[in-house]
Amino acid sequence: MRTLLDLGQSILKRFDPERAHALAIHGLEITSPFLAQSSSDPCLSVNAFGLSFPNPLGLAAGFDKNGQVPDAMLRLGFGFAEVGTVTPKPQVGNPKPRLFRLPADEAVINRFGFNGEGAASVLKRLEERAHRQGIVGVNIGANKDSKDRIADYVSGITTFAPVASYFAVNVSSPNTPGLRDLQYGAEFDKLVAHVLDARDQQIAGAGRKPVLFKISPDLTLAELDDIVRIARARRVDGLIVSNTTVSRPSTLESGKVTHEIGGLSGKPLFDHSTWMLAETFLRVEKQFPLIGVGGVSSAETAIAKIEAGATLIQLYSALTYRGINLVNEIKRGLSEYLWINSQPSHEILIGRTAHKWQGRFAK
Repeated sequence: MRTLLDLGQSILKRFDPERAHALAIHGLEITSPFLAQSSSDPCLSVNAFGLSFPNPLGLAAGFDKNGQVPDAMLRLGFGFAEVGTVTPKPQVGNPKPRLFRLPADEAVINRFGFNGEGAASVLKRLEERAHRQGIVGVNIGANKDSKDRIADYVSGITTFAPVASYFAVNVSSPNTPGLRDLQYGAEFDKLVAHVLDARDQQIAGAGRKPVLFKISPDLTLAELDDIVRIARARRVDGLIVSNTTVSRPSTLESGKVTHEIGGLSGKPLFDHSTWMLAETFLRVEKQFPLIGVGGVSSAETAIAKIEAGATLIQLYSALTYRGINLVNEIKRGLSEYLWINSQPSHEILIGRTAHKWQGRFAK
């Protein structure tokens, strides 16, 4: 089955990126029942946010926008899968083309704009798989035309509380105008308060679901200070660091496509997002865990994220270039690293190099 998946990936590279993605999702829907469950070394298990993860490597939001294949991705080796971003109402997103490969850089630019089927459709799918094991988070967002975006996030919490393992509140996508404003100051404080209150109102019926906020790599350190201060004061369960970037590193080599508008992800995001992760870790002072995402493409980059401050890590863009075998390669590499260094768990590595990243991209 893995050989077929690898063959499928090589074929998909010949298609337009968005068409290839849709075909990949469809293929995983068909093959999911036949996929063998990938095992994880017990030394990779980790507890965070009150949840027990078989390994720290998760599928980032954006791949499975409509909750069609979370179980397939878990069977293929991920320790957890995050679906979405899901908005209350369906929306078509931004005009096509809106997804661009940067092969020379192993990167991707997207400007999707929260395209998706909407909450009702995703809820139905997650209800159908609710009896299955595995950690499936729901990444929630606001509709572009919403008159009250905070209300959209509250709606997401209320809708998915019975079926979500945890929530990721996406306030950092660069592809919905004005959305990133919710990361700042009083607006962020208001959002956090309303979202956590909505979560708490669901505890009696759905249990206490962890709520994490996904932040931008393009923040200034002063803006990060505010976010962490509010997150600590409000006692959020964690932060996800980071989303895509609107910056364009001077090292990009993929020609004109590098100038397309949208969020850049993949290998070129690694250094900047890992710096932001480390700066966040140092400010959080172990009050809550962090998920590190951005440019993870190997065991070495996964370990670097952990050592910079991540309890869990996520990837997506690297699958475009390295295929699904990357998941087990990273897990195997992490296990070997722990064995060579006589460490019983990756948790002892968390944050031990964070101070080395300080000030690297300060602005």
